[in-house]
Amino acid sequence: MSTINSQDDEDTFKILIATDIHLGYLEKDPVRGNDTFVTFNEILEQAQKNEVDFVLLGGDLFHENKPSRKTVHSCLESLRKYCMGDRPVHFEILSDQAVNFHFSKFPWVNYQDGNLNISIPIFSIHGNHDDPTGADALCALDILSCAGLLNHFGRSTSVEKIDISPVLLRKGRTKIALYGLGAIPDERLYRMFVNKQVTMLRPKEDEDSWFNLFVIHQNRSKHGATNYIPEQFLDDFINLVVWGHEHECKIAPTQNEQQRFYVSQPGSSVVTSLSPGEAVKKHIGLLHVKGKKMKMQKIPLETVRSFHMEDVVLADHPDLFNPDNPKVTQAIQAFCMEKVEMMLDNAERERLGNPRQPEKPLIRLRVDYTGGFEPFSVHRFSQKYVDRIANPKDIIHFFRHREQKEKNDSDLNFGKLVSRPASEGMTLRVEDLVKQYFQTAEKKVQLSLLTERGMGEAVQEFVDKEEKDAIEELVKFQLEKTQRFLKERRTDAEEEKIDEEVRRFRESRRKNTEEEDEEVREAMTRARAHRSEDAILASASSDEELMDMGMKVAGGDSDDSLPSTRSRGRGRARGRARGARGQNSTARGSSQRGRGNTSQESATSSRTYKPVSVPAKNMSIADAFRSLKPQPSWNSSKSYSEDIIDVDSDLEEISVVPSKVNQRMNLTHSRALQHQEELNDFRLTI
Repeated sequence: MSTINSQDDEDTFKILIATDIHLGYLEKDPVRGNDTFVTFNEILEQAQKNEVDFVLLGGDLFHENKPSRKTVHSCLESLRKYCMGDRPVHFEILSDQAVNFHFSKFPWVNYQDGNLNISIPIFSIHGNHDDPTGADALCALDILSCAGLLNHFGRSTSVEKIDISPVLLRKGRTKIALYGLGAIPDERLYRMFVNKQVTMLRPKEDEDSWFNLFVIHQNRSKHGATNYIPEQFLDDFINLVVWGHEHECKIAPTQNEQQRFYVSQPGSSVVTSLSPGEAVKKHIGLLHVKGKKMKMQKIPLETVRSFHMEDVVLADHPDLFNPDNPKVTQAIQAFCMEKVEMMLDNAERERLGNPRQPEKPLIRLRVDYTGGFEPFSVHRFSQKYVDRIANPKDIIHFFRHREQKEKNDSDLNFGKLVSRPASEGMTLRVEDLVKQYFQTAEKKVQLSLLTERGMGEAVQEFVDKEEKDAIEELVKFQLEKTQRFLKERRTDAEEEKIDEEVRRFRESRRKNTEEEDEEVREAMTRARAHRSEDAILASASSDEELMDMGMKVAGGDSDDSLPSTRSRGRGRARGRARGARGQNSTARGSSQRGRGNTSQESATSSRTYKPVSVPAKNMSIADAFRSLKPQPSWNSSKSYSEDIIDVDSDLEEISVVPSKVNQRMNLTHSRALQHQEELNDFRLTI
């Protein structure tokens, strides 16, 4: 790695680098609630103290996708305190800012805004915790960007092709091409790299004179076959990669031997999991760049709560523990207490040299009780350390190691059996749980219409992004698509043939991953559109207006009108009657949520549909599966019976005689209902 002298001059960029600050993590915890805010202030203090040109953040500034008011307020308070002032900014932007910040209403860097007085610009990409969501695809960083306190870049909206356009910076004779790519699902980005759909654009003039700096927020370590981004995927003209998302601090740049660029992994500034990687000392980096040379200076964070971790294998102490001894559990508890006291002593000695460090440390003791031992009561043990440790409930972690063997007996090496805690060293994702459940489930509850991948994506949206209609819309979308497929194939109205065609269609979708991704995106777009319409409807009408409108649709005070029971729910009633397509007399959301009569409704007022139950919006995952009833597509022929009320005559039932095609569609609905019963057996605990 080329080095430079650290003295300040007009040609040297000074950049403060940090990632994964996770503002708002455990903000309601009485002990650890302010940890993230205190450390964020320290990071900005270092930026101010070292008079940096700008701060570069590698994603996950916020821990939650929708941070609380307290978190947003604390962040704004810190940014205004440390980043606004009269100190001049000594570098200039050479690139087209309308391209770099094209998604912003104010497409220019904040320090060039005449209405603002910025002394330390901040450039940041988004992470997987604070990524854009919702119908408008906004994230918390967009709020800071709109307020002029942060420059959000590296955002890509396309799922077919990604062109990464750099922010071109110049200070004196030093030029930096700053590339950024916000968090994208790893499997999707992996596939896009393989298909050559990711392009890093280079400056046209003197492309070899630029220092190319790339900041990314993805899995660096391998979590699955395609659930990470190999360093070899990145272009070899890059000089330095700042890698976010990984929490272990490896901030010293290391060279990739194949691509020849350097990689710096700053790690998180707060402990969010009690794992070995988080126990490494936390740092931020002060990067000096002059010409094509660079130097990374490590700055230890003093306000981070200390974390001490140790492993104990009971089977390694046969002289102390005998599983046949009736008092062995008491002996194990005393041994663990001694270990915890030793870690507390180490934490206290470490804190003596750093008064800014929080008083209560984080302690983790992992105990492997394989070999016939029994764990003791962790709750009773933790009560002894409530006043001394920040995480008393999580001090002890009992586990039994599992021996992982190769399936091929000829390759089995008994000297290399892997020992690993059950809950350590692996990242558990919702979509993986869904896939694992359906692949290992009994045949009667396996998916026959949907794919595990699509269902996993929908559940992920339901859990992480609170898209409450995600599961329902995906099921409905794929059901409609399957119905159209069967109709186009003119499949005979025999259940076995329909089953075979459905299986064939499902397998073709599983192989075509791009088409399946498109289905998921379309379903998520529908869900977001429904949520937006709900918000508009809720804000436009008060409860009294809804009641009045419901009475009008119900026919006033007439005894012959529909039941006037009113629903106060916010559901859109997508389960409303869809009897006759040509009839507009149906009041959306049934009579309780009507929007007034149309002219056609007045002309055909003798016909009013029966009220249909309104699905609740605040559903659990299980409710989301149960709530779905397959509805016929608008484009399909009528193949069902209608119950129609004629106000001027007695109640009559009109049945439409189904054709052969309609028989096939009815069988499809029957299979969908059976599939729905299978889904009802699916209970996912997250």
